[in-house]
Amino acid sequence: MKKLAPIILLIILLLFPLIVRDDYHQHLMILVLMWVVIGSGWNIIAGYTGQVSFGDAAFFGTGAYTAGLFASKLGMSAWWGMAFGGIAAMLVAFPFGWICFRLRGAYFALATLALNEVCRHIATIWESLTDGMVGILIMQTFVSKIPYYYIALALAVISVVTIQIVTTSKWGYYFVSIREDQDAAESLGINTHNYKMVSLNIAAFLTGMAGALFMNYMGFIDPEVVFSLHDISIMAILVGIVGGVGTIYGPVVGAFIMVAVHEFFRTGFFGFFKGMANLTGSEMVGVIAKYVMQAHVLGFGVLVVLVILLLPNGIVGDWQKITRIFVRTK
Repeated sequence: MKKLAPIILLIILLLFPLIVRDDYHQHLMILVLMWVVIGSGWNIIAGYTGQVSFGDAAFFGTGAYTAGLFASKLGMSAWWGMAFGGIAAMLVAFPFGWICFRLRGAYFALATLALNEVCRHIATIWESLTDGMVGILIMQTFVSKIPYYYIALALAVISVVTIQIVTTSKWGYYFVSIREDQDAAESLGINTHNYKMVSLNIAAFLTGMAGALFMNYMGFIDPEVVFSLHDISIMAILVGIVGGVGTIYGPVVGAFIMVAVHEFFRTGFFGFFKGMANLTGSEMVGVIAKYVMQAHVLGFGVLVVLVILLLPNGIVGDWQKITRIFVRTK
C-alpha cells in the first residue's frame, strides 16, 4: 500500500483540474505544487545534507527575475526562464557555497540570510536592469489556469523523482554522512565541501525553476515579493519541518498543509468571520476578522511548535507514530 500511495496521489492530481473547475481551487493547487518544488529543494540541502539554509528566496527570486528579464529586456518568451532560471540560480549558489561552506551550523545559516538581503538590494537599486521597486509586469500566456497547473504538476513530479534518485544514489549516502558527522565523513575520504556544493546546486536549480514558474503564472514580480524572507525562505523551512525533514514525500505533505493553513487565516477561517460580521452587523466582529486574517504567522508558529513537540520528525517521518495513535483509539 505504501508503494501505491504515490501513484494514487498522482492519478488524483492528474484528474483534479478536470473535476474541479473552480479557478480559486486550481490556483491553490498550483501554489501547493510550487511549494512541493521549493520544499524538495530545501529538503535536499537541509534535510539530507544537514546545512540549514535561509537562502531559498535568493534562488527563487533569481529564477523569477531571469524569466522576467527574458521578456522585458530581451523580448523573448518568459518561458525561457524555465530553462535558464534554474541555471541562473545555480550561478548565484556556486560562488556563495564555495566561500561559505567553510562555515558550519548557525554561521552558514546567517550567511544564507545575508545572501537573501544582498539579492533583494541588488534587485531594488539596479533599476536600469530590474526596474527596481516598480517591478516587472508581463502578459500571461494562458487565460485558463489548467496549463499552469499541469506545468506545475510536471515540475513537482520531476522534483520529487529527482530527490528520490539522488538520495538513493552514492551522492545521497554522502549527503547523509555529512549531516550525521562531517568530521567522520572527511576521515573516510569524502570531500565534504564538494558534496555540499552538489547538494546546494541541486536545491538552487529546483528553487530557481519554481521562481521562473511563479513569474510566468503571476505575471508580476518585484523585489519585496520574490526575495521575501518570510514568504519564501521561512515558508520553505516550515514546509520541510511540518512535512518531515529528510524524507522524500515530506515536502509534498508539508506543502498541502502550509498552503491550507495560510489560506485558512487569510480568508478569516474560510470566510467564517466575514460572514458573522455581515450577519450580526457588529463592528467588533469585523475588527476581530481583520486581525485574524493577518495572523497567519501566529498560526504557522503554533503549528510548528506542535509538530516539534509531538512529531519531531514531521508528519511523514512520524507517520507510524500517528497510525499507532489511531489504532489505540479504536
